[in-house]
Amino acid sequence: MVTLQLRQISVPPGHRVLFHEVSWSEFEAILAELGEHRGTRVAYLNSTLEIRMPLPEHEKPKIIIGDLLKILLDELEINWEPFGSTTFKRQDMMAGIEPDDCFYIQNYAKMVGRESLDLTVDPPPDLAIEIDVTSKTQLSAYEVLGVPEIWRYQNRRLQVYVLRSGKYVESAISPTFPNFPVIEGISQFLEMGRQSGTSQALRAFRRWVRERLNE
Repeated sequence: MVTLQLRQISVPPGHRVLFHEVSWSEFEAILAELGEHRGTRVAYLNSTLEIRMPLPEHEKPKIIIGDLLKILLDELEINWEPFGSTTFKRQDMMAGIEPDDCFYIQNYAKMVGRESLDLTVDPPPDLAIEIDVTSKTQLSAYEVLGVPEIWRYQNRRLQVYVLRSGKYVESAISPTFPNFPVIEGISQFLEMGRQSGTSQALRAFRRWVRERLNE
């Protein structure tokens, strides 16, 4: 049997590599070898490991969607805690995932000041963001870990997925923001950012939120 080191494997941007029959201890060792400061994202479920390398054009919408979400939370005076691309994993469920971005909202108070996670006692993030430029993110690990809501951006459109009876279903509204047309608003101001610049789009989004609050 031939054994390769991770440093011998290069994942081109926009591609992914699948490894089968990966034990939990091997998954943990791979995470340690990859380190925290890297561009790749990993997903692990039932002994299959996926390593993805996002395209450069993946990063900008991730940042802007996160910024738009923060503006909406702040204008609504909703508390939140950001956890970025933290690795969420549970050995007893043989599952692990690294979102593009994620937030604790309903459970924010439990996560204030936390620097490490244990999903056997800590809740999963309340909302995760995934940017799918070249391929769809597999949501199975999210389902197993019980993340209630996922925002997926694909083909310049935001999609909201809500966990119901252990499976994700697409929703016309965000349960976190039931009174706001999140899908329309995020998609609209992301497109504005592409055409007019990010800072202008963020300021315009804040005005849009305030106008709706004053209606």
